[in-house]
Amino acid sequence: MAYGFTITEVLNMWQDQGVFAYALPFLMIFAIVYGILSKSKLLGENKGVQATIALAFGLLALQFDYVTNFYAIIFPYAGVGLSVLLVALILMGVAADRIPKSEFVWFGIGLVIFVIIILSSITNFAWFGGMGYSWGYAWPAILSGIILLLLMAWITFGNK
Repeated sequence: MAYGFTITEVLNMWQDQGVFAYALPFLMIFAIVYGILSKSKLLGENKGVQATIALAFGLLALQFDYVTNFYAIIFPYAGVGLSVLLVALILMGVAADRIPKSEFVWFGIGLVIFVIIILSSITNFAWFGGMGYSWGYAWPAILSGIILLLLMAWITFGNK
């Protein structure tokens, strides 16, 4: 009789052992900080110094549960956003002959998804006053921000 684990059991064991709450966020922060330091050569080319700073940065970031909680909130929304982007990509592929190809279309779709992900994450993140905060009252400020961003894009990319 063979005994095995299902994927659900393995993922639940990893969750119980803190892989998702601490190990993966630490690895992500470490890799990003180390990559930035090694690419920019801001502190020289000594990989030991870069690794030590990245290690300290990663561990200090996880000292309290802010990063852990934020990652637990934002990445599920990001997964949904990527799914929406994939569906848009498939639908654009179906109508590829009739729709002009432009990177600005994808930038616009990605920007809208990004804004929705950030707003949804902040709504659920208690540190920013989440858990029940209604964005219904913030629509004038959000609309003003969108108009300001569009104005900045028009000034930057518009006809000279």
